[in-house]
Amino acid sequence: MLLAIDCGNTNTVFAVWDGERIICTMRTSTHHARTADAYFTWFSTLLRHYGIEPDITEVIISSTVPRVVYNLRVFSDRFFGVRPMVVGKPECRLPQPPRVDAGTLIGPDRLVNAAGAHDRHGGNLIVVDFGTATTFDVVDGDGAYVGGSIAPGVNLSLEALHMAAAALPHVDITLPEKVVGTNTIACMQSGIFWGYVGLVREICDRIKAEREQPMKVIATGGLAPLLQQGERLFDALEEDLTMHGLIVIHKFNQGSSVTS
Repeated sequence: MLLAIDCGNTNTVFAVWDGERIICTMRTSTHHARTADAYFTWFSTLLRHYGIEPDITEVIISSTVPRVVYNLRVFSDRFFGVRPMVVGKPECRLPQPPRVDAGTLIGPDRLVNAAGAHDRHGGNLIVVDFGTATTFDVVDGDGAYVGGSIAPGVNLSLEALHMAAAALPHVDITLPEKVVGTNTIACMQSGIFWGYVGLVREICDRIKAEREQPMKVIATGGLAPLLQQGERLFDALEEDLTMHGLIVIHKFNQGSSVTS
């Protein structure tokens, strides 16, 4: 079985793939000081809770936090006897190499999302990922990552607003009843929600105009379904896009393909 690990700035997600489907997904907070032993204790405890006894024979990792990779490598080697494949390292090949400026460091999550989206939707895509940052990734017709755009994430913006203005409270993002709020919380929720709807629409429209061709917009990340309620911004929502991309890349390196 394959263990796919997606380490983001806020959360780290583990998923077990049995060759046909993802049989379980687990999430923990990202912390660079978490040891290999701590990972295994958490991982094995949850597996027992779900009644799963996987035989992990392969591991693939995507991490936007370089300091975490070492302990994940140790975790993989010590408890499964497996040398993990790490996206972004030379030994981990991509279905299509990215086409960007020489020397550019690309977030592994963006490469993984491009691979997963192309496998499911073909080429000429804009992949919008709502994470700590909101990223817009352009996938060419052959599946190559060719660049994109990065904006502050929704929750990051809310936190910055609260920290910079002492009178403004913490609020949760939700679909507001009206654009014009009649209290502080309603005003903040309206500004954040409709502000991000406008941001997504404008950036996607400008990418399409610059590329001069029709493009599908694929969204992933926890807030994508919420923003889709306000306006039809996306052609498809993909909850497990990053995990699917990891599986696609792993299979490509094994010389086989994935269908789903």
